[in-house]
Amino acid sequence: MINFSLNQLKCEACSANTPKLNEIEISDYLKKIKKWNLNDNKEMIFKKFNFKTFKKALNFTNLVGKVADNEGHHPDISLGWGYCLVMIHTHAINGLSKNDFILASKIDLIDID
Repeated sequence: MINFSLNQLKCEACSANTPKLNEIEISDYLKKIKKWNLNDNKEMIFKKFNFKTFKKALNFTNLVGKVADNEGHHPDISLGWGYCLVMIHTHAINGLSKNDFILASKIDLIDID
């Protein structure tokens, strides 16, 4: 079991040699973040954030961008009226690494209200 707060860590540079997390590691990391989902291929985590207005969704999306850029780890984001869908995986390995869960934990700290 992972016994530390992910949001206290910093994403580290990845390469094609970065190992993908195995199913047990993914399961452990998922327990450390708030209601993120795992895609069927177990290569990506995602979460849909809902808002009452487009403006709030856009503001949240911009804050996600700032956090991601600060971490040097960039999610795929879909924005629409009242929602922001954030999809995270490590592009260099086409799968999941610890960085994905670090970024998700930091996104969970964003307070838009």
